[in-house]
Formats: sequence, structure tokens, C-alpha cells
Amino acid sequence: MSQTEVIAAKGFNAKGFLAEQLRNIAPAFTLVVLVIFFSVASPTFLSLDNGMNILRQMSITGIIAIGLTFVILTAEIDLSVAAVANAVGITVAYFTIQPDYVNIANMPVQGWIAIILALAAALLFGLVTALGMTYVGIPSFIMTLAVMQIANGISAMLVRGQIAYQYPDLITTLGSKTAFTIPLGVDEAGKALFIPIGWTIVVFVIFLIVSHLVLTYTRFGRYVYMVGGNREAAEYSGVNVKLVISAVMVICAVCSGIAGMLGVAYFGSAQQNQFDTFLLDAIAAVVVGGTSLFGGRGGIGNTIIGLLVLGVVNNGLDHIQMDSFQKILIRGLILLAALVINVYAQSLRERQSSKD
Repeated sequence: MSQTEVIAAKGFNAKGFLAEQLRNIAPAFTLVVLVIFFSVASPTFLSLDNGMNILRQMSITGIIAIGLTFVILTAEIDLSVAAVANAVGITVAYFTIQPDYVNIANMPVQGWIAIILALAAALLFGLVTALGMTYVGIPSFIMTLAVMQIANGISAMLVRGQIAYQYPDLITTLGSKTAFTIPLGVDEAGKALFIPIGWTIVVFVIFLIVSHLVLTYTRFGRYVYMVGGNREAAEYSGVNVKLVISAVMVICAVCSGIAGMLGVAYFGSAQQNQFDTFLLDAIAAVVVGGTSLFGGRGGIGNTIIGLLVLGVVNNGLDHIQMDSFQKILIRGLILLAALVINVYAQSLRERQSSKD
């Protein structure tokens, strides 16, 4: 009897399907509803230009969220991502020549050396976190909270309340320049119309593709899901759990560091507390998209949906001129709903597994 015949013989199990797909269906449905609502509420929302604007706005957060996806898939958490991004962004500025009016006692070096030092700082943050978790045995919540404070302290020491404005040429290009343009024809006056595609979007898309391929088609990706799904079973299968966890923490730190370097160029300045809101946004993107907080389920596709949901909400509320303080409340409610769905989906799956 074929697999199709077996499924037909058993009948369609609605609860089983819901248990497996709820965390995937709910975010996609939410995204469709939001797009329809804002398209009706604002005639300027549904356009290619605004779509590119949403993608541009979420690109820096997206790079951080990609690294965080690896971590959450192993049933861990990283609260230091925003602080690491801030510290690394400030580090690359600290090693770059600043204008005379910037009162920072920095150490300027050649641009490529500054980038290498900043990447080394990101790598070091990840290694410290990994060692604390795997060899000392500190839970990820507490360990990354400590690293967050350390990163914030380093940021404060480097700039001491000042603002830096200069970065290596490569970082300035990738963070604030246009990679290419999409032609849209001409206007009534015969002027050419086009949509600029920034390098931040290009880098973000590259990160998405590479990370998806790693998680989907490599042995390391399978190990990540195994560790998150059942850590004890992964150990019995011969998986080096400590090494996998260490690797995802380093990946997350490096993603945050790269986002931080691109971010300071994108914003035009490097200063303390610049990335504070990115922690909630990155976690929300991963969780809202449907990646399980309990590990082993989800992936980059889910994170993309989560980023789009948050991007559409932020952009759409601006189009209907929503109060900025109400935007914070709405984003919090969306995150709460995603958490409820996440936990409910997990409980459904556990009940279904016990019945099977």
C-alpha cells in the first residue's frame, strides 16, 4: 500500500494538521490581512516603491534576526544581539579617522584593518557567550544578559557620550549607497523614473539565501534542528551538542556585528544606545514568523514572514498617520499574540504526539 493510500485509509487528521502547521499558517494569514487592510486604508501603501522602502527598513533588523534564528532553533536565546551590534558599529567608527569636531580619543587605522578589528570584536563576543554557556554551564538567558551589559559598557567607554560620523569606505558604501536601480519608465514631463536598491538590501538577501541553504541542505543545519528538537537524542546520535550551540552563538554575534557596522553607516552616526529597539524587533521577527521558542521547528522562511509582518505594520501605521506611541503598543500586542500561538502550537503538537 502506497503512502497516499495509507493516508487516505487513516483519513484526514485536522487536529494533526493544525498542530503541525498552525505556527506557519497564522503568520502568513496575518501578513495577508495586514497588506489588504493597509492597501484599503492608504492609496499609497500598495506600490513597488513602498515595497522597496519596507524591505530597506527591515534589512538591518533582518540580518540580526537571521543570526537569532539559528539560536532559537536550538531552543536558546540571545539577549545581547542589539548591544553587540551597537558595540561593533562603534568599534569600526573608533578605528576610523573622525572629523576635528568629534571629541573622541580614537585610534584610526586603515579601513580594511578597522573592519577586521570590528569583525574580530563580534567574533570575540560570540566566543565568550559560547564558552560561558557550554563549558561553564551558564543558561543562555543569563549569559547573554551579562554579555549585553559588557557590550554596552564597551560602547560607552569608546565614545563617552560622543557621536562618530566616519567609517571605512566599504562600510559607508554597503550601509548607505545604492547598488543598482530598477527603471519604471518616465513621468509626464519625460523624466526617467527608477527605484534605487541599496546595498543593505543586497547584503540582507545574500544572508537570507546562504543561511537558508545552510539550515536546509547541510549537515550542520540538520544538527541545529536535532539539538533544538531533542538535545538528549542528538547526543546519543553522536552530535557534538556543545559545538553546535557554540557555533550558533558565534554565528549570531557575527550577524549582529555586521548589522551593526552597516547600521551606523545607514543611520549616518555611531552612538550609544542606537540599537536598543533592535533586540525586541529581531526576537519578534523570529517568533512572529513561527519559529518555535522550544527549538527544532521553523527556519529562515518563517523569519522572512515575521520580518514582513513587522515591516508592514510599522510602514502601514505611518501611512495612516498612527500615533507613534500607539505603534509601540500595537507591536507589543502582535508579539504577545505570536507568543500565545507559539505556545499553543507546541502544546497541540505534544498532545497529538502522545495520542499517536
